[in-house]
Amino acid sequence: MSLTYPESIGVGLLQGVTELFPVSSLGHSILIPALIGGSVQKDLNVTAASSPYLSVLVGLHLATALALVLFFRKDWVRVIRGLFSSIRERRIETSEQRLAWLLIVGTIPVGLVGLVAEKALRDALGKPVVAAVFLALNGFVLLGADRLRRGGGGRRRAGAQAAHVPGTDPAIESDRRLAKLSFRQGTWIGAAQILALLPGISRSGVTMSTGILRGLNHEDAARFSFLLATPVIGAAAVLKMPELLKPENAGIRGPLLVGSLCAFVAGYVSVKFLTKYFENRSLTPFAIYCMVAGVGSAVYLSM
Repeated sequence: MSLTYPESIGVGLLQGVTELFPVSSLGHSILIPALIGGSVQKDLNVTAASSPYLSVLVGLHLATALALVLFFRKDWVRVIRGLFSSIRERRIETSEQRLAWLLIVGTIPVGLVGLVAEKALRDALGKPVVAAVFLALNGFVLLGADRLRRGGGGRRRAGAQAAHVPGTDPAIESDRRLAKLSFRQGTWIGAAQILALLPGISRSGVTMSTGILRGLNHEDAARFSFLLATPVIGAAAVLKMPELLKPENAGIRGPLLVGSLCAFVAGYVSVKFLTKYFENRSLTPFAIYCMVAGVGSAVYLSM
């Protein structure tokens, strides 16, 4: 099996967009090759042991994580500063300190479950029809969160809409609102990422939905989702990086570099678009897309 430059560019752009849009990168990584068929389906088979696709996805995930770090670099400076000051002073009082620990407690559940079950779930459920069904289910989750929020079912504490204070950085304002989450809420929102181990369920989608139901507005839910995703995506890529150093993967390193660059650019553009989008828009368009694409793909692939 091989990986061509056009394939690497395609999967790089796909990864960069679908990892951050609430539409499931893993689901699309399984479905798109199956829908295209032919050599593309053969080369980009996520469950085939001899396929280079898994090694390529490792590099693409790392590129997406780097795009998130670059975009939220000021936030991460504040978070890291808060973490070290909290450890040094042995207290959790400032918003920077609380946000740092919220991200840590929110990352632990998916980190533990991912280490134990990620491969087993991918091998057992990484089938196109299964991914299509989960993608449709992802759409229902997004739509349900939006409807409950609008209907008053979501809690309105930490993320209630707040007027912008002139002269204050909106990102700092958002981080301060996020820091008002309880550690229990932060753990629940972070733990929702476990569902993204199922192909077709979006990491950003389930964390945003859970955040909305725990009282965050769409803008803050998206920001918290992206901050939570950064260490998870980055750590998973680093742990699997030895795969890329195997001799049998030497031939794909050129295409992988090109694909990773595409994933980085697509990821940066996507997060920039989405943070602006969720300032005054909802998850509903993504929900409709997931339901239509999921049901349509399941029907087509079952024929």
